[in-house]
Amino acid sequence: MNSVKTKSLKPLALLTAALLLGGCGYNSLQSKDEDTKAAWSEVVNQYQRRADLVPNLVNTVKGYAAHEEKVLIEVTEARARVGSIQATPELVNDQQAMNKFITAQKSMTGALSRLMVVAENYPNIKADASFRDLQAQLEGTENRITVARNRYIESIRDYNVQVRTFPSNFTAKWFGMHAKANFTVEDEHAISSAPKVDFNAPTPVGPTPSAAPASH
Repeated sequence: MNSVKTKSLKPLALLTAALLLGGCGYNSLQSKDEDTKAAWSEVVNQYQRRADLVPNLVNTVKGYAAHEEKVLIEVTEARARVGSIQATPELVNDQQAMNKFITAQKSMTGALSRLMVVAENYPNIKADASFRDLQAQLEGTENRITVARNRYIESIRDYNVQVRTFPSNFTAKWFGMHAKANFTVEDEHAISSAPKVDFNAPTPVGPTPSAAPASH
């Protein structure tokens, strides 16, 4: 008889637990957590797209300006630093690891900006069809990075608010869910203020560096 009562009470207990968890924000926390993972994945994908453009950009510039060795090395080394970081979903749970990722990407942004400035001084580079295609891809990727990063910032903000707000903060603590790392205002300003190069601008009149491509 007792076993029958126990069995009949189990569904009720499960239903009660589900209602309590739902009322304490459990389902919302899980949903927002999945949103942050999807947003982070898109950030990583777009940064990887940018990194994949680097070898061809470097080789194209090198073909016309091999003596610009310092900038070419900077870009190559920045790409290596980016590639050395494992940007897994768990990274966003570690602010220190996140900071390393941000620093590496900022270094990549700066190195690419300097490469674009160098390329601006070589009319034949600007006229090279493959370089113009790569530059267009880079511009498009930078735009997608900005969009992906902003979506990530918003998703993390929503998640972190949920984690810290009563009563879901108790649920988050119970299930070991903590605030996640985010880009800072300073990071956003540094990235958005990185120098841009207008490849549609007219070529300046006057002496220009040698534009003869290196032999391959």
